[in-house]
Amino acid sequence: MEPELLEDERGSFARSFCQEEFRAHGLDPVVAQCNISFNKRRGVLRGLHYQVKPHEEAKLVRCTRGAIWDVIVDLREGAPTRYQWFATELTADNRRALYIPPGFAHGFQTLADDSEVFYQMSAFYHPESARGVRWNDPVIGISWPLADPIVSPRDRSYPLLERLAP
Repeated sequence: MEPELLEDERGSFARSFCQEEFRAHGLDPVVAQCNISFNKRRGVLRGLHYQVKPHEEAKLVRCTRGAIWDVIVDLREGAPTRYQWFATELTADNRRALYIPPGFAHGFQTLADDSEVFYQMSAFYHPESARGVRWNDPVIGISWPLADPIVSPRDRSYPLLERLAP
């Protein structure tokens, strides 16, 4: 999603979220909570995270400082695009946002030091429903832009898809 900038000599203005526009495009317009992720170093990799039913969530993700390579993976049972991934670069300068539907895992890798990510979430975080898929799962085959990522022990321990319970 790219904001429509209204620019003049003072700078610019853009609407970053509109319930009516989301609803018109079939997207979940509910915002239950907002989160911020600050990442000190280039190469930090977070993910791939999701929540299971009945606490699945849609996310709208924007990079407010620095730059990230944002990735989503379709985990929906029976979907023709199951286990396929999509990625895009989100930066503070390009002001783009990525919408992540329920049933998709999400992760990102920072492309710059001191990168900050802002999330709008459609559901409240429910720790018992939090899950993850290994960031380097060969079934998915994501081509991360930076070698030797900085990954938390939790994210390194997520299961491979072949071991993932439905």
